[in-house]
Amino acid sequence: MTSDESTLLESGESDSKRHPFLQALGERVRNLRSRKGMTRRAVALAADVSERHLANLEYGTGNVSVLVLLQVAQALQCSLAELLGDITTTSPEWLLIRELLSKRSEADLRRARVQLGEMFGEGGDAQERKGRIALIGLRGAGKTSLGQRLANDLGFPFIELSREIEQFAGCQISEIHNLYGANAYRRYERRALEEAIQIYPEVVIATPGGLVSESANFNLLLSHCTTVWLQADAADHMGRVAAQGDMRPMAASREAMEDLKRILEGRAAFYSKADMAINTSSRTEDQAFDALRTSVRQFLQRPA
Repeated sequence: MTSDESTLLESGESDSKRHPFLQALGERVRNLRSRKGMTRRAVALAADVSERHLANLEYGTGNVSVLVLLQVAQALQCSLAELLGDITTTSPEWLLIRELLSKRSEADLRRARVQLGEMFGEGGDAQERKGRIALIGLRGAGKTSLGQRLANDLGFPFIELSREIEQFAGCQISEIHNLYGANAYRRYERRALEEAIQIYPEVVIATPGGLVSESANFNLLLSHCTTVWLQADAADHMGRVAAQGDMRPMAASREAMEDLKRILEGRAAFYSKADMAINTSSRTEDQAFDALRTSVRQFLQRPA
């Protein structure tokens, strides 16, 4: 037993007193160090931390800073995510797959995702996928108004997924979040989307703006629907919501606008996975609809 281990035992720090996360973190550090064939002293020197500090980390008694964790990760030549233990670190296969995909382009990653979906039976039939048109984007992009017009033009049913979610929950979306939390909302969202896909071979769906933030639900949408991102500038989003009679975003307009810009920036990479994008800013509703109708009809005419 090393002097560090003796000190830890003498301190009376039992397993029951250690936080489970810190225990798991310490075990991952020990395992990574073993896998690399490095002594604790070697890792401590490479990470520029004391050996005692590293020992506390490994035994779950040291609540270290993020910067120290970053230094330890660099010393072990692994990512911070691997040290913290995300899903892609749970097995050698995960690690090998992650390494294989790590330097691929967005186009390559998209092809890999589609092929994996088909391999595991989670990809929708290409022809059936065409019949379901899902509009994505933030509130105020025009998903409801343009979606209803598009459905009428195509002769398809039109549904607002938010209304379907409320029917499943028996209360308004705000109450779902307040009473049951975000996880419950995502479960209702998933259920409503699955039912829409099962019931409607042809449909136009206006989706909630935040659907893209739940990867499982967004994967389901991408696999079974033709997706259209209705884009708009942040100012247009804000103005349209206010025009609908909801003045809450204007209560603190400067802060609300900054928040909205950050949300748009954070979700843009996900919205861009759509099959097509229509910018509704600087366009009347008729002009935006004409652009949407033309793009969708051209897409539907392509071979599956």
